[in-house]
Amino acid sequence: MTSSMNPGSTNRAGATPAGASGQPNATALHRNTSPLSNAPAGITPKFSPTLSEDDAVVQARLLKALADPTRLRILSLLSRHEGEVCVFEIVESFTLEQPTISHHLRILRDAGLVDCRKKGLWAYYYVRREALSRARGVIENLA
Repeated sequence: MTSSMNPGSTNRAGATPAGASGQPNATALHRNTSPLSNAPAGITPKFSPTLSEDDAVVQARLLKALADPTRLRILSLLSRHEGEVCVFEIVESFTLEQPTISHHLRILRDAGLVDCRKKGLWAYYYVRREALSRARGVIENLA
């Protein structure tokens, strides 16, 4: 299909092509703004977060791991049993299949909330209490 527009014609609704009016376009106006805010360069924002972006990512991972009913139940089970619980005992405690439980355990491990020790073919999981204290601290710092 060919276009009915002539090379010298205007675009929709008779507007002139970008930059043809001699006025700066929106892109040019935004080049002079601070990368951290929408305020123009040289103007300090009135408010700024005290939490760095890297810290926020780490803390969000921790809180996301806690924000799932199955993972909370796994943590509850592990917390109730001081020491280590074998993965097959965790699976037996739920109506979910082993791959699903393993997925949730991996998320908890990645967030640092649980860890495991291998003994032969089995993995024994336990709660990392200092990580739970960190999670409590994250929430308290927001309050």
